Amino acid sequence: MIGFYNYTVIVTYLGVAVSVLGIGLAMSGNLTAAVICLMFSGLCDAFDGPIARTKGNRTEDEKRFGIQLDSLQDIICFGVLPAAIGFGLGMRGRGPTLVLMAYVLAGLTRLAYFNVTEETRQDQTDERRTEYVGLPITSAALVLPLIYGFHRYLSTHKMVLVYGATLICLALAFLARVRFKKIHGWGIMMLVFGGLLELVWVLF
Repeated sequence: MIGFYNYTVIVTYLGVAVSVLGIGLAMSGNLTAAVICLMFSGLCDAFDGPIARTKGNRTEDEKRFGIQLDSLQDIICFGVLPAAIGFGLGMRGRGPTLVLMAYVLAGLTRLAYFNVTEETRQDQTDERRTEYVGLPITSAALVLPLIYGFHRYLSTHKMVLVYGATLICLALAFLARVRFKKIHGWGIMMLVFGGLLELVWVLF
């Protein structure tokens, strides 16, 4: 079979599988479960890079495969799944649909740009990346569950407006020429802790 199969891709595949489940849940109206799937996919994404780097003898093809696989995962997990959650919330009609389309396209553009620049960077240096240009699309796994938690306090119409406005802000941030410092080590653990607090917010 084509592809590269080793332990470094297991977490990535798991994140995709859970997101596909989340898309189905969102479309069937099980929004809280879909949001939890989004958060779990974010957890997988936080650790797939560190896990991949533990395999020190990766070939260049394996490294490039990992870059492409990670981006394909991201557009499903943090592009399509949030759009499906928005649809499940009630983002229907011309305007809301355009917002969903714009969000996914902005995320897709940001990921394609990252792939190009990352391959160029790796051809020039072996140093680890320290910053990103544009907000990483994976931030949706933290921002959107926080917003979704307000659904119990807002009417459906207001929730659609708030969620849609958040998607627009994220889409603009994905494409902005603003540099964001890459989070390592304890920073990742802080994000995981923040995610656990959000899980409590979403559920209770």
